[in-house]
Amino acid sequence: MALRTPPLRGHHDEAGATFTDFGGWEMPVEFEGIRAEHEAVREAAGIFDVSHMGEIEVSGPDAPRLMQRLTTNDVGALSPGDSQYSCITDEDGDIIDDTVVYRRPDEGDEPTYLFVPNAGHEDLLHSRWTNYRDDWGLDATVDDRTEDYAMFAVQGPDAVDHVSSAASDSVSGLSRFTATTTDVSGAECLVARTGYTGEDGFELVVPWDAAADVWTAFDDVQPCGLGARDTLRLEAGLLLSGQDFDHEANPRNPYEAGIGFTVKLDTEFVGRDALEAVKEEGVEEKLVGIRLIDRGVPRHGYDITDTDGTVVGTVTSGTMSPTLSEPIGLGYVPAELSEPDTLLRVVVREDPKKACVEPLPFYERDQ
Repeated sequence: MALRTPPLRGHHDEAGATFTDFGGWEMPVEFEGIRAEHEAVREAAGIFDVSHMGEIEVSGPDAPRLMQRLTTNDVGALSPGDSQYSCITDEDGDIIDDTVVYRRPDEGDEPTYLFVPNAGHEDLLHSRWTNYRDDWGLDATVDDRTEDYAMFAVQGPDAVDHVSSAASDSVSGLSRFTATTTDVSGAECLVARTGYTGEDGFELVVPWDAAADVWTAFDDVQPCGLGARDTLRLEAGLLLSGQDFDHEANPRNPYEAGIGFTVKLDTEFVGRDALEAVKEEGVEEKLVGIRLIDRGVPRHGYDITDTDGTVVGTVTSGTMSPTLSEPIGLGYVPAELSEPDTLLRVVVREDPKKACVEPLPFYERDQ
């Protein structure tokens, strides 16, 4: 099957990007190099093309009820312009996907939501929404808008200045997880103060046909690929769908994955009863940060052992941190081994390397 391409695929090719298959999309993995792009975001600003992310719009009289019953956070707490991080769980409480839910600031007469599935999940979740809508007899319209919108992320300490200069309306006053609609290079965009790097910044939902005009409004910002996006999010302790949890290969619930804060048990949603039981009983395993003490790099799939050599878990994500110059990773271990400073081993090419549990995030910008 041919890979899907973002609207700026040719533009990125001309800029010298190298590409990778991610979620069925051919996306830029790097432009000038992962370290240079990573450092640009930590020290100044970078812009990412994240048009591989899905967009599903839900509107109509019963849209709030449908969104509430299919996501774990409290959709009822959202006013127009608000957004929240949430999970989509099955009846057993396992994560199907994580997402950001936006209540559109320009919704008109009916409540309208836009939620962002991870790459390759939009068909699954569009079907899930429409099937449950029909089963429950709800009055809501569910539209897959993935190929109507491009999506860019401008991230870093200087991101506010760059986006404020490009937008026709002020965005500097937006607080975290709020959004507005404003003109950028002649296109009406949804601009949200959200991101996936551990830095301040914005994500812009842009009309597909206007992608080139909006992207070139940030010509003075370092273009970044998915390679730097991965090292940045890992330093910030943020999860990657399909890797740090996988509904088929590595099913995990939000409490195991360390994102129990997204679960509001005083709301009604698919998986609620199962998650209430998990919260009461506790979890057997937890996702933890891991730092190697010995020389080496933890990689996805490497075994984690206790100090006696017994395998107790598996690395789900790992890298050499460009910011910290230390080898870091994420992995699930038994709850009794999840306390910070607990000594472990990570098996790197059949060689057990000393490691310890680190509190997350590994990196957090001083406020």
